[in-house]
Amino acid sequence: MTPPNGEEENTLPQVGPVAPRRFLLHLALVYGLFWLALAISPNNRVDWLVENLLVFAGVALLAGTYRRLPLSRASYLLIAIFLALHAVGAHYTYSETPFGDQLQSSLGLGRNHYDRLVHFSFGVLMTYPLFDIALRHARPAAPWWAYLFAFLAILACSGAYEIIEWLAALVLDPQDALAFLGTQGDVFDAQKDAALALLGSLIALVVTIGARARS
Repeated sequence: MTPPNGEEENTLPQVGPVAPRRFLLHLALVYGLFWLALAISPNNRVDWLVENLLVFAGVALLAGTYRRLPLSRASYLLIAIFLALHAVGAHYTYSETPFGDQLQSSLGLGRNHYDRLVHFSFGVLMTYPLFDIALRHARPAAPWWAYLFAFLAILACSGAYEIIEWLAALVLDPQDALAFLGTQGDVFDAQKDAALALLGSLIALVVTIGARARS
């Protein structure tokens, strides 16, 4: 198969062939139906809308760059899984997600940790797509530059998201702001969220390095 950008697959770095259009259409359909189901009657409509603003922008960016900057099947699948996890949190609000309540009850935790799980998942699931982007399209002189780019991008995105949360909380109604922030009384919530994303990124990098070494 010839990628949408017109290049032959064997000229691309070793990150796998780009995802076929049919695969992306099926993936988009499954995610779209899942998202639509969770868009119905969310616990807090204002929080749901704010949580989804970045999703709208991100999906539009992926669709708009598919032909010029295509990614692998694995990258698009990992992105879709992360977006699905986020859709659940946006529907219930992160501090009231049932799965988080079950974890809290089962493990005797002091709070609902679904937000922590998603921040950790952001590092685990989004590191490879960022590595894919760097290695496939930036074509660095050595692969370790792509690993470094992915890790630093996770760090930058995590920090930027916490700033966006703060700015949004300044303009939202206090009740909606609390639902969006989801700190649950933890004054170090932002730092812990970012740290978990970085931990997830490190794990993803170790797995990626190991998988590439074996192949």
